[in-house]
Amino acid sequence: METTPDILRNSIGLQQCRWHAFSDGRELQQAAIEMITSSAAEAIHERGQFHFVLAGGSTPRGIYHGLSAAPTDWSAWHIYFSDERCLPPLDPERNSRMAAEVWLDRVPIPQAQLHAIRGELGALQASRMYAETLRTVGAFDLVLLGLGEDGHTASLFPGHEWGIVPGSQDTLAVYAAPKLPPQRVSLSATRLSRARQVMFVVSGESKHTAVAEWRAGKNIPARAIMPQAGVDVLVDATLLVPIAH
Repeated sequence: METTPDILRNSIGLQQCRWHAFSDGRELQQAAIEMITSSAAEAIHERGQFHFVLAGGSTPRGIYHGLSAAPTDWSAWHIYFSDERCLPPLDPERNSRMAAEVWLDRVPIPQAQLHAIRGELGALQASRMYAETLRTVGAFDLVLLGLGEDGHTASLFPGHEWGIVPGSQDTLAVYAAPKLPPQRVSLSATRLSRARQVMFVVSGESKHTAVAEWRAGKNIPARAIMPQAGVDVLVDATLLVPIAH
């Protein structure tokens, strides 16, 4: 059951969060699918294209699988990735590989509109190539993000560069990441914030502390994503319960 969102204005800037809590994981996934397809329909109606940035990790897997059956004009979809691990193209830990297996290989999005990050080339070269890919892309229509146990999102980790200062590059080459593999490519917080809509999907008990820190105003990477329209956070209801000490 969805609760009424509350709005928090925090001061890493003025991040506005709308928290949507769900007591059932299937309801959370379905709400995410509906939000994505609604965003797509609006973008296609208004601009003829839908530019969508995908989250990696395991949390969105069910969402991507559910999107396979969405009634939409797939020829208008343009797919990007918020980050990628520097691994071989067919490695099961690649974000692009997971999305392809459960969704993208099952729908008729034109191949030229699937913009994978070429992480197999190494962080620096892949980052530069993806920056060139994004050079002519305006504001994304929708950015989907997750939340790590340490508060990271995409491959923006605590203690590392996030790309939040004016003029930050669109992409970041990440080295010595605290999670394997150490080399990654990530869109910067500034580029992820250039979006008409940003949605976080957060589930799993291991995220409890990160959610508490986010809501308490701690300076974690997730709070660096500041689109003008604010962010929607779809979250397990249990993660909003204060942590017992």
